[in-house]
Amino acid sequence: MVSATKQVPEPSGPEAHRAPDLPAAKGPEHTDALPSELATLPFRARIWRRRGVIVGLRVGRLVRLGVTRFFPAVRFAGRAMRRRWRRSLQFRTVLTTLLLAVTSFGAVGAYLSNQIANNLFQERLTQAESETRYYVKQVQETFDGAQVTDQSSVITLVYDTLNAVEGRGSVIQRRYVFEAKPEQTKPRNRWVESRASDQLTVSVIPPELRTAVQDSGKDQYWTSTVIPVGTEDRPGIAVGNLVTFNGTVYELYLIYDVNTAQQTLDEIQGVLLAGGAVLVLMIGAIAWYVTRNVVSPVSHAALVSEKLAAGQLQERMVVKGEDEVARLGASFNHMAASLQEQITQLAMLSQMQQRFVSDVSHELRTPLTTVRMAAEVLYDARHDFDPINKRSAELLYNQVERFQSLLADLLEISRFDAGVAMLDAEPEDILQVIAHVIDGAAPVAAEYGSEIILRAPAEGIVAEMDARRIDRILRNLILNAVEHGEGRPVTVTVSANQSAVGVAVRDQGIGMTPAEAARVFDRFWRADPARARTTGGSGLGLSIAMEDTKLHNGWLQAWGNKGRGANFRLTIPLRQGEEIDRSPVQLEPEDIILPDVPHSKNVLVLGPGPTGAPDVPAGGGRGQGTGRTPAGTGATPKESS
Repeated sequence: MVSATKQVPEPSGPEAHRAPDLPAAKGPEHTDALPSELATLPFRARIWRRRGVIVGLRVGRLVRLGVTRFFPAVRFAGRAMRRRWRRSLQFRTVLTTLLLAVTSFGAVGAYLSNQIANNLFQERLTQAESETRYYVKQVQETFDGAQVTDQSSVITLVYDTLNAVEGRGSVIQRRYVFEAKPEQTKPRNRWVESRASDQLTVSVIPPELRTAVQDSGKDQYWTSTVIPVGTEDRPGIAVGNLVTFNGTVYELYLIYDVNTAQQTLDEIQGVLLAGGAVLVLMIGAIAWYVTRNVVSPVSHAALVSEKLAAGQLQERMVVKGEDEVARLGASFNHMAASLQEQITQLAMLSQMQQRFVSDVSHELRTPLTTVRMAAEVLYDARHDFDPINKRSAELLYNQVERFQSLLADLLEISRFDAGVAMLDAEPEDILQVIAHVIDGAAPVAAEYGSEIILRAPAEGIVAEMDARRIDRILRNLILNAVEHGEGRPVTVTVSANQSAVGVAVRDQGIGMTPAEAARVFDRFWRADPARARTTGGSGLGLSIAMEDTKLHNGWLQAWGNKGRGANFRLTIPLRQGEEIDRSPVQLEPEDIILPDVPHSKNVLVLGPGPTGAPDVPAGGGRGQGTGRTPAGTGATPKESS
């Protein structure tokens, strides 16, 4: 590259003599400007400091904004990956295959790269050691046969000999470092202390190699080192020996450049990396294609199954081919068709049953009303009959009352089955409803010799509810507890939290097992079918109570233990449309007798009636009933519930 430089001619004549005086003429102006510039330095420093603060604040704001957005993005991506990992078999299979492939190729590539590097290095090292022995022998023979006595001849001989050893133009470039061994008595004709090629110094030789060479006799030592070549550092191999010249011992190091081997290794590693990356991508694509062919029918089957579960019974899988997946799809479609047919038959039977119950119940109301009127007439005139006819009139009246209660329950169940039961919710004080139910159950409790204890807050609890249905639920629970309480106290506990109100009805009677508690809300179910009914229930009371609770979006749960009584818990939301997190009352009692609380109040305590309590069969189980108290005297037995 040619550089063009402009030359300015030197002044000549009188102007040349005046030129040196020009700076002196401008001296005063420079002296006056210097103080003004110094005076503005603090102002300029404040400006630059303020600019630096502003720039720092802006950079800090950008960094803070990036950090605040980076970590949420990372968390979102992590959650998306975990969700994808859990829900996608294809994603999990492909990602696992890729990870295993990357790990395998990494291990194999590292092993191959290490083996190739070792082989290349050993090849270069063997060649370097062989050449070093040869050239050191030549140098020693040249030095031994030299007949030089003056300084210039010695320097020329050493220079020519070492340049011949350097071997420029060969495949492996050799460089040398020629250094006199330290701590020698200097002879008169030692005019060469050190010499090196390509501006190398003895500092490129590792100290441990120099120590080994200095302590050796005719042995040869080598080590790996880094040699500077131009502006870059290259890997090399330094091989050292001792040579003697004119009675002086020298250290001769031949340094071999192995940069070509390193470049070869880098190219091989690049090829391995590129090939491994392409192969991993190909394996990932193959795994995706294979898993897609296997997982897609499974995903389609899962989607069809979800639609079938949602009631879309006409959904079917698309079947292609004759392989295992196709046979699976055909079997699935056959199963779906069979299920659809059976479900359709069951639905038709259920509709026929519901219609039959509804029609029979409606048709029986008119003749039953007539029979009841006749039974009431006979019952009112029973005192004029002989004992046999009097007993017959009483039995007829009681059974007609039971029949009417059963008919009313069947009508209510048919409304629930038909989906026409509606909730008429209004804000009501549930404590007033409970007090009304306890007042109605007082005669039955007196007949059984039980006391009903209400434990509730002093202030009212207002909830959005259908008071008629809540009254029916609580009447079932309380009358059940009285019947099965064996004359022991029945405790009604009421409490509320931020979202729900709970009512627990606890008796200390015969109790029930956990298996019986799980089935106590089934229709017409009885723990002991052989037990005689004492109150003539229909067996539908708790089922109706459960349906009423579901209309309120609430909970109705039962706990029991043989010999320790039972506990029924009703939980409804304070406001309709809200979900219940937890019930404010406990389902499983801590003790057999619930402890008193300071703010509770006993609304009603009933003792045994004047005629004593009727006998209650021991060891009986719980049944179900409507929980109604029939019209008539207080001694009339209630229905089993």
